[in-house]
Amino acid sequence: MVFGSKKDMFFEKLLLIAKNLEESAKYLVDLKVKSVSDLKEIASVMKGYESKGDTYIHELIVDLNKTFITPIEREDILQLAMKMDDILDGLEQCVAYYEMFSFTQFDEYIDKFVLYIHNSSIEVTKAMELLSNKKLLDMRVHSIEIKDIESKCDELLRVSIKQLFSTEKDAIKIIQRKEIYEMLEKVTDSCQDVANTIETIIMRNA
Repeated sequence: MVFGSKKDMFFEKLLLIAKNLEESAKYLVDLKVKSVSDLKEIASVMKGYESKGDTYIHELIVDLNKTFITPIEREDILQLAMKMDDILDGLEQCVAYYEMFSFTQFDEYIDKFVLYIHNSSIEVTKAMELLSNKKLLDMRVHSIEIKDIESKCDELLRVSIKQLFSTEKDAIKIIQRKEIYEMLEKVTDSCQDVANTIETIIMRNA
């Protein structure tokens, strides 16, 4: 592994991406939707987080293109950034669907999904902090936790859909709610992709 003067530039940018992701997930955890009119503002805020993330990634790519020697493989740096961005894109897409469906009735399953995603984002941030401090082996505990959360969300999806079909009679509401459950579960799959990338970096460099 090469750790030189360029370390901070790349690892601090990855940490910024992670913190922006964590902040966006926390925003959704704290969400209070009282009426349909709230959804446009919420979608706008999430779009702001997504745009900030895109800016960080663009800056990272520019830096990678200008740098001959990177602290770890450049494709690993880029992969980590892009996988974190996939999580944020998924959250932003979910909120866009909230607005499109005029969706204001959040149930316990949606709340659990969002909380799990936020918990995963905290683990991602902790892993990026360790990466910036060159503590690669210590990152593994966080990748394991992210994978554990994803497994819980697989089960949550099964339970939520079973409950939905047994209690909801409105076909349109079934379609909308099922779509949202599945989109949120897909976000947890993206969290697991970050965990897998972390594992790859550990394997190659530690």
